[in-house]
Amino acid sequence: MRYLPHTESDIRLMLEKTGRKDLVDLFRSIPDKLAPENRLNLPEALSEPELVAEMTRLASANKFGEYRSFIGAGYYQHYSPAAVDSLLMRSEFYTAYTPYQPEVSQGTLQAIFEFQTMVCQLLEMDVANASMYDGATACAEAALMCRRVKKKRNRVLVARSVHPEYRKVTRTYMSACCDDLIEVDVDDAGRVNMDDLKSKLNDGVACLIVGNPNYFGVVEDLKTLADVVHAADAMLVVTFSEALAYGALRGPGYFGADIACGEGQSFLGSPSFGGPGFGMFATSEKHLRSMPGRLCGRTVDRRGNPGFVLTLSTREQHIRREKATSNICSNQALCALAATIWLSLYGKRGVSDLACHNLTKSEHLKKRIAALDGYEIAFSGPTFNEFVVKCSRPASEVVKSLMAQKIIPGVELAPDYGEYSSHLLINVTEVHCESAIDALVAGLEAAGKGGAK
Repeated sequence: MRYLPHTESDIRLMLEKTGRKDLVDLFRSIPDKLAPENRLNLPEALSEPELVAEMTRLASANKFGEYRSFIGAGYYQHYSPAAVDSLLMRSEFYTAYTPYQPEVSQGTLQAIFEFQTMVCQLLEMDVANASMYDGATACAEAALMCRRVKKKRNRVLVARSVHPEYRKVTRTYMSACCDDLIEVDVDDAGRVNMDDLKSKLNDGVACLIVGNPNYFGVVEDLKTLADVVHAADAMLVVTFSEALAYGALRGPGYFGADIACGEGQSFLGSPSFGGPGFGMFATSEKHLRSMPGRLCGRTVDRRGNPGFVLTLSTREQHIRREKATSNICSNQALCALAATIWLSLYGKRGVSDLACHNLTKSEHLKKRIAALDGYEIAFSGPTFNEFVVKCSRPASEVVKSLMAQKIIPGVELAPDYGEYSSHLLINVTEVHCESAIDALVAGLEAAGKGGAK
């Protein structure tokens, strides 16, 4: 049964308020090439056995497991202990709905509270929310939050080294409400170009968004950036896609970041073809009420017993209505729970040891590749477990050569950075054994000489 509560007069009033002539006009922002003119060309429905057989056929075409992959670029291969799934798949967790009623949701609420606590400890920030959809939308929400805090300042600066997808999503979020994103160049170290930044900072800028580690895997000088940005009375947003890096690096809050946000997929294990993941979002206490999403807090009942409740939930569906700070409708609670279990199992020392192990492997691979003829490390800045290699041939040719050996050597930068047509972004983590690294180095060496052996 369809449930359409709006009357004809309701619809007319909404169209008048939004300045649209009809319901179709509401979707005019969708490009014509993406808007279906007729019904979708979908096949007829299948029975359950037929559907299982078809999905099995499609799954058999997946050959990814046969390849050694060094892809990172926002989603990373890490090991997830079996205990994570064992606990995560308990029915009270994976069937739980939004914990509006605390008296029947204490387990879920406590899990969210523990997650928030761990995020604050990891990022060295004052307060964190219950999670966001993903790193890209968390970055976009951070930009909007800075505009709320800085009120009349509409411009947002973003380092060109921030993940391309994060920049695209943030630009989309902001397109209807303020000036476009203003990009800041990268220097030879792969970091924010300070001269370019200073030339673009003015009294119309609300914030600077910078990645750490950035898309090139380079670690930024956050202390200097914070000093320069705050001197211009703007805010510093630090985003990230490899959360494990903060097992080895000091958190953004230590250097004075106003907001830290990014992707937490690293704590889920397998990239799973780009999802699922979850967004992490933390800020300083003075900006608490401008933060999007929801916040779980610890309190006591009238008998003095400890308990957990939603203490901040400013979405439009609640009492805030049009004054809501965000229209985010939920959080990635199950993924956030998985990350909480993962972090609990590893512990503070374990996360630090794992991060250092990733760093050591990355430096080992970096030195071996730098020693090959036809290759050089593109940026001089320090990196975590990902780095850019400049090839003497177009990167597409190198990738093609290694793919023939069932090795995916990394991600080509050319589609997002046209000036880097011969550059590869390579990632290595604890799951890459020495034999896999040997195979990659041998393959690159052969490709550098003009083809596979």
